Amino acid sequence: MNSKVVTKAVTVNHINESIGLSKRESKVFFETMLDLVVGSLRKKNEVKIVNFGIFRVKNKNTRIGRNPKTKVEVMISSRNVVTFKVSEFLHNSI
Repeated sequence: MNSKVVTKAVTVNHINESIGLSKRESKVFFETMLDLVVGSLRKKNEVKIVNFGIFRVKNKNTRIGRNPKTKVEVMISSRNVVTFKVSEFLHNSI
């Protein structure tokens, strides 16, 4: 992989070349993996990938924010966000 941005196409090509799956099979594999991660996060489950990290859903409460240009305060509604904690192995490998 020589690309500075790892896109879906780059990932599918890498799976194709590394494992030997067809491009179609590689695309299905990649999309299935993403569906599994997204589905688990929607159920508010953690997704732990060994030697990579942990994805979690965190609830952010309602809060008051401020427009940096106008300094006008606005209410920011509560929402869920996805957080990622990098594994120690990956952190030490970079």
